[in-house]
Amino acid sequence: MGITEGWPAPRPEGAVTGRVTVPGSKSISNRALILAAIADGPSTLSGLLAARDTSLMRSALISLGVGISERDGLVTVTPGSLKGPASVDCGLAGTVMRFVPPVAALADGVVAFDGDPYARERPMDVILGALRTLGVQIDDAGTGRMPYSVNGSGSVRGGKVTLDASGSSQFVSALLLAGARYDQGVDLRHDGKPVPSQPHLDMSVAMLRERGVHVDDSEPNRWVVAPGPIRALDTAIEPDLSNAAPFLAAAVVTGGSVTVTGWPTETTQPGGQLPEIFTRFGADVSLSQDGLTVRGTGRVQGVDLDLSEVGELSPVLAAVAVLADGPSYLRGIAHLRNHETDRLAALETEFNALGGDVNQTADGLEIRPKPLHGGLFGTYHDHRMAHAAAVVGLVVDGLAIENIGTTAKTMPEFPDLWSALVS
Repeated sequence: MGITEGWPAPRPEGAVTGRVTVPGSKSISNRALILAAIADGPSTLSGLLAARDTSLMRSALISLGVGISERDGLVTVTPGSLKGPASVDCGLAGTVMRFVPPVAALADGVVAFDGDPYARERPMDVILGALRTLGVQIDDAGTGRMPYSVNGSGSVRGGKVTLDASGSSQFVSALLLAGARYDQGVDLRHDGKPVPSQPHLDMSVAMLRERGVHVDDSEPNRWVVAPGPIRALDTAIEPDLSNAAPFLAAAVVTGGSVTVTGWPTETTQPGGQLPEIFTRFGADVSLSQDGLTVRGTGRVQGVDLDLSEVGELSPVLAAVAVLADGPSYLRGIAHLRNHETDRLAALETEFNALGGDVNQTADGLEIRPKPLHGGLFGTYHDHRMAHAAAVVGLVVDGLAIENIGTTAKTMPEFPDLWSALVS
């Protein structure tokens, strides 16, 4: 594939300076849609992300009998009688392929699940096995992967279940979000290596409690959701802080200043840790009523980071690290091998193809700075790989990004927002 086939990464003449407003959080949007779909009445969602992952979630819920309408930027979700037969296209959206099956189990009828080709390689056996333990009939031809079907009977017994969620916190969140609607609720225990992405678990628990659901997470690696109604709740969706990462990184690597507007003072989003992380890279960070501002100092320091709670930030942070003045170590992210692509292998391959020195470790990446050159940066249909490439393209001439359109997964506006900021 020639470089002319990629999107030329904008290369600024100097420091990047500006303000950016990023769209709503994908993680909060899809959780809010799930909870609204099985609530005790209609809910209105404002600031809901409009992107491929949320479109897939909306379509999945509509196929199950949920009413979803939009007017003047407000999305109204009206719970309905969940029923099959239905077909769910998961695309590459982890929140769809993992959050919807526990809801589909409440439907009366067969619900078939499939997705993009790579989605068929993502392991689903943990969530499917847990649902079987809770009394749900699953047909996956023994593969533990898509395509599979959930054969709902209109209710789920629920109760106790033990699983290994070390591969993804979404396995836990999936059962928590639907668990209150199960006859016995759900008493979920994790048995295995630490569950990654703790902020996402905190997000799920907080959103359930906001809707009147009783969740006991006082015991480590155990979550007990009491059976009962999920209260309808009108919700304003926060900006997606993880999608803010490349814009803030632009200030770090070019010695500029970028403000992301609407940054919340408190959040359960993993991106809420970006201020501390960018400070470790040597940037100055400040939060005001205007938003979060990151100012580069002209020097990017090497870092040693445990990213187990914020793995989704890793591609952009790796891009900053390859531009640092010393070695960096990104740890606690072995689970990224099962994300939209094997992100550790992809980052190693693409950075090294540009002349970098990036090596995988058992649970992360070891990055040693070397002069980089241009070339075509592969994205593997992964939006965060595209974000990483855009950051490197700020300081490396002749970089092109393969399939920039993959950013539509969570931020269709990315190419335009990026070009406007950089120019």
